[in-house]
Amino acid sequence: MTTATATKPETVTTYLRPIDRDGLMAFAEKGRNNPGTRGTNKVHTVTDGQYRTISHVNQHEVVVDEPLHLFGEDTAPAPGEIVLSGLGGCLAVGITAVATWKQVKLSKLEIFMEGDIGNPAAWGAGGAEMKPEQMGFQEIRVKVLVEGDATREELDEIVQHANYFSPVANTMRNPIPFSISLMD
Repeated sequence: MTTATATKPETVTTYLRPIDRDGLMAFAEKGRNNPGTRGTNKVHTVTDGQYRTISHVNQHEVVVDEPLHLFGEDTAPAPGEIVLSGLGGCLAVGITAVATWKQVKLSKLEIFMEGDIGNPAAWGAGGAEMKPEQMGFQEIRVKVLVEGDATREELDEIVQHANYFSPVANTMRNPIPFSISLMD
């Protein structure tokens, strides 16, 4: 009589597409050697009608609109939603870069964001009298779902490190000089 031996099922993990670690390390070294270096992002936004706009970013287009209850056509995300998506994208880039630096392979990365935004002044079109600090995002909450070949503590350290160094998160946390003027 033969005994059948049960085989343990194999767990297969698929990892997210990796970035070039050598390129990342060279980029980081360049930054360490030139800490004052700044890049410039440029966007050209054109109004299509009502609140719908098309922003031209390099060879890409980003469409923005307002929802119906704010008198838009609801054909695209609202400006605040685009801001949160920029934050999510920046955090994802940072988490991916830090994980790559620490040689952690990620199998899942999802970022969930909520932002409480105030606009009772109706964009200054005769709405309530408000001060700038009372308008815009009043609180932002971010939850990260991340999995990979590291412990929960290591993954949390990666997320916190990426958050600390996120250009977009730091732009939202810290006041910056801001100017606006008519074109000549």
